[in-house]
Amino acid sequence: MSAGAPRGAGGPGDGGGLRASLSGLTTRGRSFLAAGIAAAACAYVLGQGELLRVGLLLALLPLICVYALHRTRYRVSGSRRLSPDRVPAGTEARVQLRMDNVSRLPTGLLMLQDRVPYVLGPRPRFVLDRVEPGGHREVSYRVRSDLRGRYPLGPLQLRLSDPFGLVELTRSFSTYDTLTVIPRTEPLPPVRLTGESNGYGDGSRRSLALAGDDDVIPRGYRRGDDLRRVHWRSTARYGELMVRREEQPQRSRATVLLDTRRLAFDGAGPDSAFEWAVSAAASSLVHVLEQGFSVRLLTDTGDSVPGEGGGGFSSGGQESAEAAGLMMDTLAVVGHSDGAGLSRAYDAVRAGGGGGFGGGGGDGLLIAFFGDLDDVQTELAARMRQRTSGAVAFVLDSASWGGQPAPGHAVPPLEERLRRLGDAGWTALAAPPGVAFGELWRRAGTARVATGTTGGRE
Repeated sequence: MSAGAPRGAGGPGDGGGLRASLSGLTTRGRSFLAAGIAAAACAYVLGQGELLRVGLLLALLPLICVYALHRTRYRVSGSRRLSPDRVPAGTEARVQLRMDNVSRLPTGLLMLQDRVPYVLGPRPRFVLDRVEPGGHREVSYRVRSDLRGRYPLGPLQLRLSDPFGLVELTRSFSTYDTLTVIPRTEPLPPVRLTGESNGYGDGSRRSLALAGDDDVIPRGYRRGDDLRRVHWRSTARYGELMVRREEQPQRSRATVLLDTRRLAFDGAGPDSAFEWAVSAAASSLVHVLEQGFSVRLLTDTGDSVPGEGGGGFSSGGQESAEAAGLMMDTLAVVGHSDGAGLSRAYDAVRAGGGGGFGGGGGDGLLIAFFGDLDDVQTELAARMRQRTSGAVAFVLDSASWGGQPAPGHAVPPLEERLRRLGDAGWTALAAPPGVAFGELWRRAGTARVATGTTGGRE
């Protein structure tokens, strides 16, 4: 929840001076003022006293309303709450607004308006009745976007008016919130793309508590630990209760590589090939995280999410949930890059760290989403397969999606690219429009079992 007060020391009724208040005259107020001045001038020329009084009344009424509205001394505070603040594309979010009267005077009629980008829908407006001192009013509205991105909501605006509708003053709050629209995801079937059914396994376990007492690596006692694991020699040495560590699983690693090169994709919009690749990458990230993998998101620019610590891979527990949110936030705003090749991504894959790509472990899973690949980039992508336990490529062809390759970008036929990737050990599938990613994911698992892919390590 965020809260703020309208700009100006005295709240909505203060600030800006009489000149700013005069600028708030409505069309009706200006008409009254002009008619009053004209009537007064005619009365002076014609010597009509009655007409002069009418003219003065017409001219003074809007000025009195300006002064009365300017001298209003009540103060209000506003807050906005998003529920939730991160939603998939095409899903609604609820925005709740609350106005509190923190002054000792009741308010008049208020018009509440919130600024929202046009992609989220029409600008919401609400009319609030008189708010008693210390009282509050709550209103809500819904927003929805079919386009991923980060959208600011606010600042909140209050429109004050007099009972005659001659003057309207607008005061803005200073705070705003951000709605993050992440790509759509779909549940994926549990297929085996590596030598393990999930990110944990006996083949990945590392024993930290060896047989001999001298080799034990103890840790401090935690509430709930089995007392049979207490290591008394270490307890005597450190002066606090110590227990033996149990075998801990080493999480297998997975990298989701997203090709964002502008020349690799043609077209834009929710139904474009690039948006399909972004949504499919998001679905892959969610799925492998649920399977217990340590995951990172990589783009052709070589940027890795989460950061470079630990090779850029997520950790377990709460840190894994935070890393998942960070990766989804990145996919919410990812756009086309101006890069021409995949060399930076290749270097990042090669430098993935121990237990993953490079560093001797070589047990990482690579899931890639490629656009148009020329001969050089196809060869580079094929070499990424080395030192991985499994590699799956989903290749999007501009011609299949109703577009054209970038000018000067010679692209081999789709079948040729798939064959070359397959010869290098990839499980390579074409991603045509109209096919659900869940079906392609299932085909990838079936194709791997049929071909008996085991990995092409160096």
